[in-house]
Amino acid sequence: MDPLKAQLEILRARLQKIDARYQTEPLPETRALPDGLEVRTEDGTHWEIDRHWPAHHRHGTADVGALSELPQDLLAALVNEEGVTVPPERWAFLDTETSGLSGGSGAFAFLVGVGGITANGFVLKQFFMRDHGEEPSMLKALSAYLDQFDLLVTYNGRSFDQPLLETRYRLLRLPEPFPRLKHVDLLYSARRLWRLALESCRLQELEQRILGVERHGDVDGQFIPNLYFEYLRTGNFAPLRPVISHNAVDILSLACLTAIVPVAFREPQRLTSGAEMVALARWFRNEGRAEDALMLMRQALTRNLHEPLLYETLWHVAEIERKLDRHDAAVQVWTELSTIRNPWQGKALERLAIHYERREKNLAMAFEMTLAAQVIEDSEALRKRAARLTRKGSGPKSGRLL
Repeated sequence: MDPLKAQLEILRARLQKIDARYQTEPLPETRALPDGLEVRTEDGTHWEIDRHWPAHHRHGTADVGALSELPQDLLAALVNEEGVTVPPERWAFLDTETSGLSGGSGAFAFLVGVGGITANGFVLKQFFMRDHGEEPSMLKALSAYLDQFDLLVTYNGRSFDQPLLETRYRLLRLPEPFPRLKHVDLLYSARRLWRLALESCRLQELEQRILGVERHGDVDGQFIPNLYFEYLRTGNFAPLRPVISHNAVDILSLACLTAIVPVAFREPQRLTSGAEMVALARWFRNEGRAEDALMLMRQALTRNLHEPLLYETLWHVAEIERKLDRHDAAVQVWTELSTIRNPWQGKALERLAIHYERREKNLAMAFEMTLAAQVIEDSEALRKRAARLTRKGSGPKSGRLL
């Protein structure tokens, strides 16, 4: 045989052996799916991943074991229903990873995580569809799993996760699991509590600032949809591994924050941050709980508030006192605001002018306060008040005020 042909035959045989090996050997571990189980339903198959954090585990400063000891009525203040009592083991903490951040009928969840509290720690089940055809099986298994829970806890889930999943159930003509579940979206309460203290109320921000959790190797949420589509194209799961971890940590952090946020609404005296006190006080005020709001605001004023928030809080204290017909207390605060340059100085002077004119009938003092307010920020209302006071004999006969 020609030597060249013999060499080609040897090379061909070697290539065949290599091809055969790669056809029979499993993918390397980094490319394969994470430890889990293929689950079969009447609608097909999907992948499920289980994870457990033992009771002695600490997530930042949070004690995972303490979650099972939370009171049954802890979330009542956040559900806006009287007498809500649901034991912690019946709370489901849900988060999704989706094909797009904007929602809409074209978006879908390729990963749904559901966490639960147990006496032995915190458990997590993640439902993953390896391709789009597994969606019916995944959603049906999710519904069956949620049957053991009575209350759903999410973070922005009322606006995003739940509507997106509801749309997918409807498109596939599957019964939805959500109508019977009470829903607490922790985002709204977290914003009320921390929007003045923190630049952002993103879950990861609270996780770091409130729980003291530092993530390493995390994936930015905006890249997650592309990572899933890359997995569908190549079959390589390695880039999605951080997504599985991202979803898991999100849900554990959500559970730990759920143990913190409602306590502030139930026991505001336990707050230590002035900004948190002011934020919660504003919510109390909007809910018609004026005395609770006033108590928290006055307590916050004894803390180290930065100046803009300090002056704004003083203004709100005076307004609440005025609405409660405690005018002497309001005048005291307005006077304090009127004596130093701040964004509320002009408004405080105008309030004093109104008070002296209408309640104390001290037209000279009312005119003086009006003039001082005009110097800071003139307005049509102030000019009319000054003119009226002049006609009553408290100002210059010419009517010229400035």
